[in-house]
Parts: sequence; C-alpha cells; structure tokens
Amino acid sequence: MRIVFAGTPEFAAQHLQALLDSGDHEIVAVYTQPDRPAGRGKKLTPSPVKVLAKSQGLTIHQPLGLKDPEQQQILAQLKADIMVVVAYGLLLPPAILDTPKYGCINVHASLLPRWRGAAPIQRAIEAGDNESGITIMQMDVGLDTGDMLHTIRCTIDDHDTGGSLHDKLAIIGPPALLVTLQKIAQGKAVAEKQDDTQSNYAPKISKQEALLDWELSADILCRKIRAFNPFPVTYTTLNNERIRIWQAEPSVGCTDTTFNVPGTIIEAGTSGIRVNTGEGGLLITALQLPGKKRLPAVELLKSRAELFSSGTIFGQKVDDREITTS
Repeated sequence: MRIVFAGTPEFAAQHLQALLDSGDHEIVAVYTQPDRPAGRGKKLTPSPVKVLAKSQGLTIHQPLGLKDPEQQQILAQLKADIMVVVAYGLLLPPAILDTPKYGCINVHASLLPRWRGAAPIQRAIEAGDNESGITIMQMDVGLDTGDMLHTIRCTIDDHDTGGSLHDKLAIIGPPALLVTLQKIAQGKAVAEKQDDTQSNYAPKISKQEALLDWELSADILCRKIRAFNPFPVTYTTLNNERIRIWQAEPSVGCTDTTFNVPGTIIEAGTSGIRVNTGEGGLLITALQLPGKKRLPAVELLKSRAELFSSGTIFGQKVDDREITTS
C-alpha cells in the first residue's frame, strides 16, 4: 500500500524502520513534529523519525498543525491508501482521518481501552498493572477511542521501568503493525469496538509529579519510581538540594518512634538507604546528587555517607534557601 507515516520519537522510528525493511509498502511521505530545542545549548534538534526518514531520502513534512486547508490539500495530493500514526503528537482533524482510502490507523502503547492518552506506559506501571501491550486501532475523532484492529499482550514484571516496558513494546509493536496492514489489504481486518466503561485517562507526565510524597506507602512510591525512570525521574529533597531517586524496592518499615516520621532515613548500609514511608519502608538502591552521575547507593555511601545518617528526614528544608534543581 501507499503509506503516509506520522510519528516523532524513537518508538515511532522503530515502526517506520519495520515498514521500510518489509519491502511490502511504499512510504510516500513522513510527517513528524517540528525540530525542537534540546540539550544544554537548546540547539534545534530533529526527531528520531525525521533523522531516519532523511537517511532514507523520504519526503518529510513538519507542519505545526493539520487544521489548515492548505496542509490538508498537501496530504490529499499524496493519494495514500492509509496513514499510519505512531506517537505523532498532533491531533488529526476529521478531514485528515477521511482522506486516505483506508483511513488512519494508530499504534497505541497499551491495551485499550485500559489507558487512553499520552503516557500509557508510565501510568500502567504506576497503577500496578500486571500486563500491557500494543493495540492497533482505526482512528476516529476521539482520544484513542477508535475500533481495535489488532492487540498483542506482554507482561509487566516486578522490576520493569518506564524505559524497559517501552523497549518491550517497541519490539512487539512493529510486527503487529505489519500483520494489521496485511489484513487490511486483504480485506480480512475485523474491527472491535472499545468498552468505554473500562477506560482510564493516562495524562502526560509532568515534572512536578516526580516529587516523592513520603506519606504514601512504600509500594506506591516504588511503582512511581519505576514508572518515571528514565523520565522525568522521581526526586526528593535533602539539605535544600534535589536528590534524584532512580531505583528502589519495598523494605521493612520501622516501629521506633525516632524514625516513624515518613521520609526519615532508618539506616544506610551495604544494601542501600532505607527510608520510612506512610506505610512500610523503602530501600533506595540507586540515586543521583545534583550535578553528579547516577550511582548505586552503596557506591555513593562510600564518599557521602554523612548525608544519609539515621534520623535525617527527606523533604525538610533547613532554611529558606531555594532548592537546587540541577
């Protein structure tokens, strides 16, 4: 089929690569987000999809939006059979959805209708789900509400992070997309309506959410730490500095009234830094000081053990200075 591909991050680029490798379809154009400032120098940086498309000599479009009739006419002139959308980041108006012969399909990184929205991978881990997967759906005007064409499942393990689950889904997604396209071309695709009563909204992750609330239980905090790794990475504060928490696991809490305030360090040793929470203890095993590299807790303690002495409380300000955010 003649395919218009729309996507932006690395997850989308892996699906575009699979289409190119298959040799079964013609990519007539690639749509991706405009170049954005990135890095310390805020240099304009192309998306992973643009980098791949450019290396393959594909036609690239980077509109700010698709509501403009001129942009809609440009797409119509491509005479595409189908538009494949993978984490594009722009809403498609009805005029776009109806333009290709077979409409637009979306590769969504969750088991619909469980998580609709921008951050289904992280929200699934944060909520304690046991499984995730890829759903390929026929797009409509709603937010991830279209009929499901193909679903493939994978387990969420106890130690999966947002990054590791992303990688799992990036492996199973491309083959599922190729199978779905084949079914559509052969007229064998079967559309299944979603049960709206089973849906949840997965909003985009904000950096403000990454601040750990020690009043929560150790289990909830652990899931959040895993979900927000590698972005935006959870953090707490200590001596007015921001400490990133990369890895942790539930541990035994403390009944000693000296340490029962949530956020209090119970002990720091060879296994990590044990902190009391609203319910149970949390063992921090990897963390990062401002301006430093991520380190296993046991390595950091060799040089900075004085920071994590028993009785120290995370989240308390020692004075009115601003918290360091580097």
